[in-house]
Amino acid sequence: MDRKIIDLEQGWDYMVQGITKLKKILEGSPEPNFSSEEYIMLYTTIYNMCTQKPPNDYSQQLYDKFKDALDDYIKSTVLPSIKEKHDEFMLRELVQRWANHKVMVRWLSRFFHYLNRFFVARCSLPTLNAVGLTRFRDLVYMDIRAHARDAVISLIDREREGEQIDRSLLKNVLDIFVEIGMGQMDYYEQDFETQMLNHTATYYKSKATNWIEDHSCPDYMLKAEDCLRRERDRVSQYLHSSTEQKLVEKVQHELLVSLANQLLEKEHSGCRALLRDDKVEDLSRMYGLYHKISKGLEPVADIFKEHITAEGTSLVQHAEEAAINQPSNGSGIQEQVFFRKFIDLHYKYMAYVNDCFKNHNLFHKALKEAFEIFCNKKVAGSSSAELFATFYDNILKKGGSEKLSDEAIEETLEKAVKLLEYISDKDVFAEFYRKKLARRLLFDRSANEDHERSILTKLKQQCGGQFTSKMEGMVTDLTLARESQISFEEYLNNNPHVNLGIDLTVSVLTTGFWPSYKSFDLNLPSEMVRCVEVFKGFYESKTSHRKLLWIYSLGICTIVGRFEQKTIELIVSTYQAAALLLFNTADRLSYSEIMIQLNLSHEDLVRLLHSLSCAKYKILVKESNTKTISQNDTFVFNSKFTDRMRRIKIPLPPVEERKKVIEDVEKDRRHAIDAAIVRIMKSRKVLGLQQLVMECVEQLGRMFKPDIKAIKKRIEDLITRDYLERDEDNSNIFKYLA
Repeated sequence: MDRKIIDLEQGWDYMVQGITKLKKILEGSPEPNFSSEEYIMLYTTIYNMCTQKPPNDYSQQLYDKFKDALDDYIKSTVLPSIKEKHDEFMLRELVQRWANHKVMVRWLSRFFHYLNRFFVARCSLPTLNAVGLTRFRDLVYMDIRAHARDAVISLIDREREGEQIDRSLLKNVLDIFVEIGMGQMDYYEQDFETQMLNHTATYYKSKATNWIEDHSCPDYMLKAEDCLRRERDRVSQYLHSSTEQKLVEKVQHELLVSLANQLLEKEHSGCRALLRDDKVEDLSRMYGLYHKISKGLEPVADIFKEHITAEGTSLVQHAEEAAINQPSNGSGIQEQVFFRKFIDLHYKYMAYVNDCFKNHNLFHKALKEAFEIFCNKKVAGSSSAELFATFYDNILKKGGSEKLSDEAIEETLEKAVKLLEYISDKDVFAEFYRKKLARRLLFDRSANEDHERSILTKLKQQCGGQFTSKMEGMVTDLTLARESQISFEEYLNNNPHVNLGIDLTVSVLTTGFWPSYKSFDLNLPSEMVRCVEVFKGFYESKTSHRKLLWIYSLGICTIVGRFEQKTIELIVSTYQAAALLLFNTADRLSYSEIMIQLNLSHEDLVRLLHSLSCAKYKILVKESNTKTISQNDTFVFNSKFTDRMRRIKIPLPPVEERKKVIEDVEKDRRHAIDAAIVRIMKSRKVLGLQQLVMECVEQLGRMFKPDIKAIKKRIEDLITRDYLERDEDNSNIFKYLA
């Protein structure tokens, strides 16, 4: 049976009844909801009109009328109701009308579902839902978007000024800006976000101008921190999440970037003042505000560096003044106080880097560069490398000026080693340290061997194994020397016919580990000669691969001085002992006689005789009354000498080591530069002068900063020794000769 044809007007009149009822429901009229029968009849009407055979298939006409029905409702009811209201009331009406519109589109889409499912899909037309959103956008949104945006921005301003606003209203309005884009953010960004961000910039620029004048740096930062927190909160409450980064950057720029110099340089409360007054919390806040800004921390780090440099330079100046006003008495107390202040300064600002600035590389770099500036300045003629070595020596030797517990020593060494990173001439430090370590070990002045090994471990971690290899060898040498001494004592006990007559302790050391010492053929007293021969025989029986070289300048002797009033034990050097023993067989000896009998140089003999006749303990009497030693002097044993102590140590005048150390270092540097150049050229074969110099500086920079002229001089030397040759066409290009 054929279905009855429904013509367009008849069918649409019926649909209009349903649409009218839907409008009344949306407008709040006391209209009952759609019953199932009504819904089915409306759906069936559309179905029938779309499935009739042509020319009675009204799919296209119904699609158009769907749009017309929406347009009619929007123009007659929706738009006028929105435009008659203003500000917040207009926003509320807009939100309500948008909600109603979506309901209307949803219900109509159900009525027209068959049309949507088949006709729209077949003809590739926009869906009914898309048509509904588009009509609202074109007829309502495009008309009132500017008013809505301005009203929203006005409410945001009121909230920024402390008023309570309806955040849910703003959330709903801004959702319209997002939803109108149907998956794209163009409308939200162009119609709202851009203007809102520009307005935000203007707002905070005005605020910042007032705050920077009226508030201290810490108070200003509190305000900026609070503003940023509130803006992020706005995003979480009603702005779209994509706005957060842009909004935060706008606020940061106006509050922090534009006025950065003015804020950080505030005279009594800026970054320098915060560092000066140890305002840790405020510095942490400053870092928190600026670290998220591109290059925002750079001016803070620059001020940090300048501040540390100023403090460190001031320490150096005070140390210089103290050295001039109170010349050192030999104990090195001034140097120790100065270096302790260096350690405290480093510990303090390293804590700032770790805690306030969250270990940021920029502040590590600033700290390093600042310490490199003043840590390499000379103090009272002494390089920082020498002062470092002296500081360690005072801590590690017996009777040093620093009286510390074992735990305090370990802590101090740990802090002090970190400063070594900033010393440019680490090789100079190594040589001074090695000299002082040798004296501690050889003369039994080391307070604790565990501490000696501990500091070497720390130095090794800081500077590498090559830096400490010789020093570690020295410590090991002493252990082996003690074992050798035990073997020697067992040898003497097992050979009773070998009677030395005196106690002899010999330390056998490895030449390559220890600093170089002058070795003279001192004419030893007969008692000592026999000891040397016995030990030599013992040692040669144990090994035939090593040759003994006796360094008498390092020897220590305890001899008994029998004076008229009492007997006193004298602790002297081997040279001093040899000189004093000459007076066992002679009452008076001239300078020249002593020189001939001992076979000493003039320089060493002057030091020796000065220590015995002109210093604190006058064991010998010089017949002339002068305070200096001359070659015409004659010396007599002072039998009337006495002292309240029964055991005294007679030191030799100190030798100026600094010049010798620098000479040794310069010699080692020449070898190091030669080795670096050859190593580079061996791998590169051909290289230009500038690049060769740069690579050489880079390789050697860990131990010292080589002088460019010195590198060029070594290059010339290597050319003469046929390691390198110049290119025939370009004299600044070098070739490696295999």
